[in-house]
Amino acid sequence: MKKIFASLFLLFAIIGIACSQSVYQPYSYQFYQKLNPDVYSTKTREHTSLKPFFTDDSLLKRRYDSLMSYGSDDKQHSWAYRKLFNEHMVDIKGPGSTFYADLLPDFTVGRDISGHLTTSTTSLGLQVGGSVGNKFYYNVTGYQSSAVLPGYLSTYINQVGIVPGQAYAKTYGTNGYDWSYITAVASYTPVKFLNISAGRDKTFIGDGYRSMLLSDYSSPYLFFKLTGTLGNVRYMAMWTDMNDPANTSQYGVFRKKFGVFHYLDWNVSNRLSIGFFDNVIGYFTDDNGQKRPFDFNYINPLIFMKPINNSSDDPDKSLIGATGKYKISDGVTVYGQFALNEFVSKDFFSGDGASDNKYGYQLGLRGTNLFTIKNLNFLVETNNAKPYTYSARSAIESYSNNSEPIAHPWGANFRELVGLLNYSYKRFDFSGEADYGHYGLDINGLNYGKDIFQLYTNAAKAYGNYTGQGLTTNMIYLEGKVAWLLNPKYNLRIELGGIIRDEKNAQFNDKTAMVTFGVRSSFRSFYTDIAGYKTH
Repeated sequence: MKKIFASLFLLFAIIGIACSQSVYQPYSYQFYQKLNPDVYSTKTREHTSLKPFFTDDSLLKRRYDSLMSYGSDDKQHSWAYRKLFNEHMVDIKGPGSTFYADLLPDFTVGRDISGHLTTSTTSLGLQVGGSVGNKFYYNVTGYQSSAVLPGYLSTYINQVGIVPGQAYAKTYGTNGYDWSYITAVASYTPVKFLNISAGRDKTFIGDGYRSMLLSDYSSPYLFFKLTGTLGNVRYMAMWTDMNDPANTSQYGVFRKKFGVFHYLDWNVSNRLSIGFFDNVIGYFTDDNGQKRPFDFNYINPLIFMKPINNSSDDPDKSLIGATGKYKISDGVTVYGQFALNEFVSKDFFSGDGASDNKYGYQLGLRGTNLFTIKNLNFLVETNNAKPYTYSARSAIESYSNNSEPIAHPWGANFRELVGLLNYSYKRFDFSGEADYGHYGLDINGLNYGKDIFQLYTNAAKAYGNYTGQGLTTNMIYLEGKVAWLLNPKYNLRIELGGIIRDEKNAQFNDKTAMVTFGVRSSFRSFYTDIAGYKTH
């Protein structure tokens, strides 16, 4: 927390008066897909693959303002009506600054029919934020939560120790958990082509529902980020402070780790964009408990400062990748990603299933106004990761934060096909998801490559590896939601949802059928379409 507030104080101290982009909206697929008609138009060159977006961007501002002010009119309404349907609870606008604050209720009750369990979530949050001039923005959001969760999520939390994507879980009773969640962001733009941001939050890279490079799945982490935009090129350099908790550490101790991320997005034309990514994961304390001096070469903000790592004596682990998208027509876009964790040419091109061939890829199609129905958006994508991708020679170097992957939530050794439909009509939001997964869990004490915290140097076999090896498992996940939006300013809504999940292999067949109903208020992404990486 000291680091968070130190970063905020630093940015407050250097506030200026220039006009430029600084305000950004917390990322969630559900909200961002409503921006599709503008960001994926063939008439624009919006940088779509680096999120969160700057919402005061001239290409986004009109639609964003329309979404955030839905239901507002010129009629006179009572204070209670405005606060419930149109405004922040505290909403102050001055000549050179703004300030807002909201209580964020998140209460649900449900029934896990297959598990004969009544589920619930009791969460209350608070957010404060605002801007100074046109170049400085800040937001701090926190939740205190407790929940009784369905069996498959409880199994995951008991194995990992983390409520998916949120925080360390304290357990109580049967399937009961307590946790806290906080994000804090300050964004400052000294000149129109450079943004500086710092705090505790998440970053997402890609145009899909999932990311094979950097996703918003794991818990928030401390970060310092530089984002520069010059013409058709946007470039990000980010430094992060992350955790390697005892429950996924090979030594059973808590340690800190760091990540250095670079991403360059180039809009070649109105239709075509390509991107280049690299990362280094390192640690501050070695396996013998000795403090390790920081390598100041990592302060260098240039991409590809360190090639993909094959050297046995190199202490840090690298990941490189690429993204691409092509707008076939207005609102219809094909996109993809490739992530390379290690490259040995003689094995990569031989097709011999070598354990050191570690890579993942994504291919997808997304569009808006399907069947010419306004606001009916769709996405179909496949994600694939070879066994041992994202793992390393030491658990602390794995591509993870706080016991969870920072790319695809399923780890490695999987194939996925996922489809999403979203439709908005007035204050109603409808969404549906169908997900098929094929993956292999570890069995008989052998490492078959799904658990990224296991060392790839201890692979079950050096050659003959294939996706789905080990305890071959298939999962079908179906989810539907309907929500009625009360207040768009902080996404206050009444929501009814249902989940059907079937995970099956030779050892177990977990079935979940549940319904939920609640009052929700958050722009956070909640991923319940997850697959654990251990047997049970």
